[in-house]
Amino acid sequence: MARTRATDFDEKRRGILDHAAAVFAEQGMEKASMSQIASFCAVSKSLLYHYYPSKDALIYAIIITHLEELDEAIEMADVPDEAPEKRLRRLVGAVLENYRGADNQHKVQLNATSALSDEQKAGITAVERRIVRHFSSLLKEINPQLDSKERPLLMPVTMSLFGMMNWVYMWFRDGGRISREDYADVATTLILEGIKAVR
Repeated sequence: MARTRATDFDEKRRGILDHAAAVFAEQGMEKASMSQIASFCAVSKSLLYHYYPSKDALIYAIIITHLEELDEAIEMADVPDEAPEKRLRRLVGAVLENYRGADNQHKVQLNATSALSDEQKAGITAVERRIVRHFSSLLKEINPQLDSKERPLLMPVTMSLFGMMNWVYMWFRDGGRISREDYADVATTLILEGIKAVR
């Protein structure tokens, strides 16, 4: 007989992912063990393996959950009938807000892909590309010249914006002198004003 899913399955699963991300972020992917993670999560090792049969499955779950939530937040924030500049600001704000409290997951995403299988990497890449397309299509709408065949700059500009967003966890502190909303304005302005000069 098939084992029925516990009513708090999703809550437990999320707690494991969050705690495991903290262990991986502190210990590194190689040093962190499933025993350490189970202990940090205050669950048995057998229960941990019930949810995630291997360390790479756990790492993959952390990354793909983080990315899928980011993709969903971007979709929800977008207002297609608004001016593209305003839409870009909304999407940058959605990314930075989604990153709130997710530094550990972000570190795992940046450092753990070498521990994953080709199939797992392909799943992550598919979501990453979908997220990038949200931004590249908007930037192309704002400045079509970025996508010229002679000087294709759309992807470099798009990834420059992601550089500003993705590395914010290295220096940004909530409650500091600048808010996430303020920084979303700064990053968007830097991109919008900068691409005006790109020819």
